Amino acid sequence: MPRYKLTVEYDGRPFCGWQRQANGPSVQAVIERAIKAFTGEDVTIGGAGRTDTGVHATGQVAHADLSKDWPERTVLGALSHHSLPDPVSILAVEKMHEGFDARFSAIRRSYRYRIHNRLAPLTHDLGLAWHVKTELDAGAMHEAAQEFVGHHDFTTFRHTRCQAKSPEKTLETFSVRRDGEFLIAECASRSFLHNQVRSMVGSLRLVGEGKWRVGDITKALAARDRKACGPVAPADGLYLTKVDYRSIEADLEEQRLWAHKRAATQPE
Repeated sequence: MPRYKLTVEYDGRPFCGWQRQANGPSVQAVIERAIKAFTGEDVTIGGAGRTDTGVHATGQVAHADLSKDWPERTVLGALSHHSLPDPVSILAVEKMHEGFDARFSAIRRSYRYRIHNRLAPLTHDLGLAWHVKTELDAGAMHEAAQEFVGHHDFTTFRHTRCQAKSPEKTLETFSVRRDGEFLIAECASRSFLHNQVRSMVGSLRLVGEGKWRVGDITKALAARDRKACGPVAPADGLYLTKVDYRSIEADLEEQRLWAHKRAATQPE
């Protein structure tokens, strides 16, 4: 059964998140309905990141198994057409080996957070950026963001209902820069905790306003206490921008090693 990798862009405003929900529209459901309209099949797709309500994506990745070996271009055109009029766009389709998994084969996820830093109300960017009226110091925020880089216990910066077994993550990069009226925060890690990016950005805003210093970020991180976190940034400004993967050869080798390891632990 052919497996396809889908690169997906969406406006998160109308959705209750990526994952299919019984009580509201989801991005996953839109794509699965598009596949049903195209092939007649009921297919469950897997996503690289389970973005929350209102969170956007310019580079989400999913995988789907179809019973027929369709040309990539045919799948791209059909899913793009059948996703209308929902604000979901299939940017690329690529055939993959059967062991590829959009979530578990990923080695890096990159997020961007947009802050529209001006006094005037938002119009075009309403729901697409966090509107902060107080002038922010991007340099101070960038300096403070470096406290998050590396391997840490991020208990302070995850949702209390986060289901991850461990609060420890390794943040590879975190930058904050000003671009006119906008502040752009970008970070990358193999994986993130629930609400981690929004929690970090919300605390960095306090630094940008001069209410916190770099040391306050350090103390909050060391506290390992959710109460030490600053106000959580809204979903509006958050975008999943890219998901990176191992090479096909490395992915297959990883799966071979896991299969061998599982077989070795099975009782005879």
